[in-house]
Amino acid sequence: MSETARPIDILLPVFETGKLTHVLPSAYKADGMIFAVAASPEIPMPEQWMPWLIQSSSSALVDKDVDALADVLMNNLRAHLQCMTDEKPLVPLACEFAKGEVDESTPDIAPELAQWLEGLLYVHQQLEGVWQQAWEKFSAKGVQGADAKDANTPEKRLSRCLKLFTTLANVELALKYRNSSQAQQLKENLPLLWKQVPVMIQDYIALAGELSAALPNQFETFTKSS
Repeated sequence: MSETARPIDILLPVFETGKLTHVLPSAYKADGMIFAVAASPEIPMPEQWMPWLIQSSSSALVDKDVDALADVLMNNLRAHLQCMTDEKPLVPLACEFAKGEVDESTPDIAPELAQWLEGLLYVHQQLEGVWQQAWEKFSAKGVQGADAKDANTPEKRLSRCLKLFTTLANVELALKYRNSSQAQQLKENLPLLWKQVPVMIQDYIALAGELSAALPNQFETFTKSS
């Protein structure tokens, strides 16, 4: 990948041709889903996670289409893993905060970011058991984080990440569950929350890395080309 490339660049050509678009969610949701697969403490096998992206019957797809789609999805996964290794940006450019994009009169964030986070949260929910199992093994082995402050326990860090992702994935719903004062505060803080996304994404990845210390390492399996 080039210096400016992002993992989603591997998916976008599939959506530009339109041939397989009806099978998949939006490119941004799909990229967020695959990011969450890559960031899992234990990466599931392709036959487990790939069906999560199929939103309509694949019976109309011929074997050649299925193989091509699988290759694209695996290449996207490898790109996410490589970006994590190289500490390069993972979130699509369209999802990054840009000054002036948040209008208090119509509070919202970039739809691409909402879709990306929706995909991330969907897969995180599918993999909650994996996260829980990793946490139990992590605790059983007595692995301790570098910072023992209560506010920085893995549970609280993960909770902060998921709270931010959930809020920005559906701002309208988040506002509905707040009183008028809280809603106004959220509207005013949207730019700040949006700016925090890259930091929270990195902490989400770091948490997975800490928990995976107690699990078999699959990283090389998925980063190597087949």
